[in-house]
Amino acid sequence: MATLQSSFCSSSRFSSATFRNTRAALHTPKFQKSSSLSVPRQLLVNELNLAATSTDLEHNPKFGNKKKSNRNEPNSDSNLVQELYAVMEIVSDRAEMHKNICAQRDNWNALLLNSVNGMTATAAIMAGFASAAVSGASILPLKPSAGLLYISVTGILLVMNKIQPSQLAEEQRNASRLFKRLHQEIKTTLFLKTPTSNDVKLAMEKVLALDKAYPLPLLGTMIEKFPSHVEPAEWWPEEHETEHEKAGEEEAERNGWDEKLEKEMKSLLGVVRGKDGAEYVRLSNVVLKVNKILAMCGPMLTGFAAAGAGVVGCGGFVGWWGAVLAVVCGGLGLVVNSLEHGGQVGMVFEMYRSSAGFFKLMEETIESALKEGEVGGERENGEVFEVKVALQLGRSISELRDLASSESLASRLKQVKEEFASKLF
Repeated sequence: MATLQSSFCSSSRFSSATFRNTRAALHTPKFQKSSSLSVPRQLLVNELNLAATSTDLEHNPKFGNKKKSNRNEPNSDSNLVQELYAVMEIVSDRAEMHKNICAQRDNWNALLLNSVNGMTATAAIMAGFASAAVSGASILPLKPSAGLLYISVTGILLVMNKIQPSQLAEEQRNASRLFKRLHQEIKTTLFLKTPTSNDVKLAMEKVLALDKAYPLPLLGTMIEKFPSHVEPAEWWPEEHETEHEKAGEEEAERNGWDEKLEKEMKSLLGVVRGKDGAEYVRLSNVVLKVNKILAMCGPMLTGFAAAGAGVVGCGGFVGWWGAVLAVVCGGLGLVVNSLEHGGQVGMVFEMYRSSAGFFKLMEETIESALKEGEVGGERENGEVFEVKVALQLGRSISELRDLASSESLASRLKQVKEEFASKLF
């Protein structure tokens, strides 16, 4: 019995000691957690990552070179965006520059016209007083003064008629508007897509074409104000022949183009070329002829008035006719100058010439779109293109289609229709 009790007590002490050791192992104090225990774990993680990387390199050898190549090579898309932003800044500066010069040359026209008319009226009044004076001494200061004023007016008119300030202002006004439109086109390109090298090149070509069409200096590069043959204004770059990738028929149809739309554009092209463009070239020629006549008559009349002022008071028939020439020709010269420069005939000529250029640009745009379809190249969406053409002509899409269908019917019946494509001009 004693033996059993002693064995039971010893086993109980052993069990309690074992329980305490197990509990101590499970409830390890926090201060016993040292960094030495995390080192093997970190090494194990590094080994696993290294193994995964080596496995990726074995399956994809180019994987390791991608980051290096991307890190070393410049970002071409970023460079193109920066280049296009640089072009956009230049375009914005050009628009502001042409706007300021337009205001300056418009002031030229107003100030020079007021000065010339004031000098002409003063000279005519002096010549009239000189012819009405009885004493010879009283007309002595009036005769040379009237003659000098008329000579000065003649010289100023020759310069004004050569440069046509109102036409210069209209040129700069058109240039400012076109540069603003180009600025908006570049902004749209940057907003809608990632620019390509072709976008940058085309933007630069448009800037240079506008610089050539509307030059800033007066000497050397000024547009001829009295050309022998009127040509529509051209402010867009020449179209270059490019190679086009062949597109499938299904892709062309998905791009909004079909046979009906192409026939519509061909009919519209005939209307724009045969009526609108030709009409504005004709109007430009008419205004140019009127401007030539006025430009010749103004200095001629003031020159006759200067000659008449020189013989005022000579007595007899010569003195009488001198007074008539000085007063009448001076008054007529004032009227002619007011019609030419006050009426801004040069500005009207430039406006008609620019309108003819607008229709020529539309012709080339439609021809280019139709040509792209023939060679199977990529072109602008047909529905978007139709909307643009309709709005540029001041028509709705239904009116544009009605115009094309009626023109096609009239051509088949060999009838002449007088309706123009544009409702804006």
